[in-house]
Amino acid sequence: MKIYLASPFFNEKECEVLSRAEEILKGRGFSVFSPREHEVRDGNVGKPDWSKETFLNDKAGIDWAEAVVMLYWGNYSDSGTAWECGYAYATHKPVIVVQLGESSNLMIHEGSHTNLMGVEELATYDFEMMPREGYRGAMF
Repeated sequence: MKIYLASPFFNEKECEVLSRAEEILKGRGFSVFSPREHEVRDGNVGKPDWSKETFLNDKAGIDWAEAVVMLYWGNYSDSGTAWECGYAYATHKPVIVVQLGESSNLMIHEGSHTNLMGVEELATYDFEMMPREGYRGAMF
């Protein structure tokens, strides 16, 4: 299975959890597109050409994928990660939300295929049968 791994990676904690998710999914034999591993790195970071290339690269990763896994830190959400999941939903790709924070936004969970309660659940989730599980917490 081809999986796009949507996640912020702006601080040490986010990077640690993202690394663990990459490890689990690749360890299960999945092909994983993680934007962190496919970053556009050149001297133009932050400039319009870099921005366009990064956007098109990540969009192509979602188009390539069969499913999107979102590492979701609760009501705080990286706007890029939220966009990636909205785009996946609009293109009829299942979004597996991995809840990591305390709070939540209904748009994330209502637009998801299933909800996992922590990154370690990626080790046992059945990506072949894709069972559905609603979010069990409060949403805002």
